[in-house]
Amino acid sequence: MTFPETRLRRIRYNPIIRDLVSDTNLSVKDLIFPVFVCDGKNIKKEIPSMPGQYQFSIDNLILKCKEIVDKGIKAILIFGVSKLKDSTGDIACMENNIVQRALKALKDEKINLLLIADVCNCEYTSHGHCGTIVDGDVENDLTLNTLAKQSVSLAEAGADVIAPSDMMDGRVKHIRSKLDESGYYKIPILSYSVKYASSFYSPFRDAADSAPQGFDRKTYQMNYSNVNEAIREIEQDVLEGADMVIIKPALSYLDIISRVKNKFNVPVVAYSVSGEYSMIKAASQKKWINETDIILETITSIKRAGADIIITYYALEIADILNKENEI
Repeated sequence: MTFPETRLRRIRYNPIIRDLVSDTNLSVKDLIFPVFVCDGKNIKKEIPSMPGQYQFSIDNLILKCKEIVDKGIKAILIFGVSKLKDSTGDIACMENNIVQRALKALKDEKINLLLIADVCNCEYTSHGHCGTIVDGDVENDLTLNTLAKQSVSLAEAGADVIAPSDMMDGRVKHIRSKLDESGYYKIPILSYSVKYASSFYSPFRDAADSAPQGFDRKTYQMNYSNVNEAIREIEQDVLEGADMVIIKPALSYLDIISRVKNKFNVPVVAYSVSGEYSMIKAASQKKWINETDIILETITSIKRAGADIIITYYALEIADILNKENEI
């Protein structure tokens, strides 16, 4: 039938009906909150390019995590902010590195959160790149050794999930092998399988003090024009042992999220990155947009595209909104 017998607006007039027939529904359990941990005590330092986001010392991170748990969020993604740096990122492999100490402290406090440890060298190298530089570029196979060593160290410290974000070829296989050899065969790998060379990362690089020096990251992060390459990256990571895959950034890559979800029988995680957060935050501070409405629309669009899980700096605000709705 056609109009007037068929009127598609009939199911839009009543708000209860609109909710009943909603195709896509956000839940607090869909969310992962990224956190930045730094050395020192009683530190809560706001990140200038990410208003409302902070670098926390371990004592304040523990307090923040208790707030996160109270909101119903189940997982955090931990990034280290290190004053100590070297040419290879070996500092990240030390048991007294900032992330390892944070993991141990959170486990000692018995905080009921899934602790996901980002694995990369960029926060710990003097040049800000994700691996060891040889002849003016990141040397893939040398870097694999550091990444695997870092992963085992993080697992020993208490990481529940290992999340390599470096984009080196073969790193999932290498990390999986070393984790298994060390007895950590139960720890899953959440691989940043599709990580585009994106301008949306700039605020993060301020937050983690990880801006690349000398040259960009386009020899290892992906060309944002490419689709088939994303499929190949995920195929390879799944074959090597990835248990879940990340697509990063999210909002400009909804087509990639959708294709991956339709093609692969693996949990798909979308990372709504710092630039996505900061654009919304800046526009809302100028009173150009309604922040709450935009947050819900953008994050819902990411889930609608096919993401099973969403990493977002707006996780706490979304949790507040959803929890309030559930009380009504």
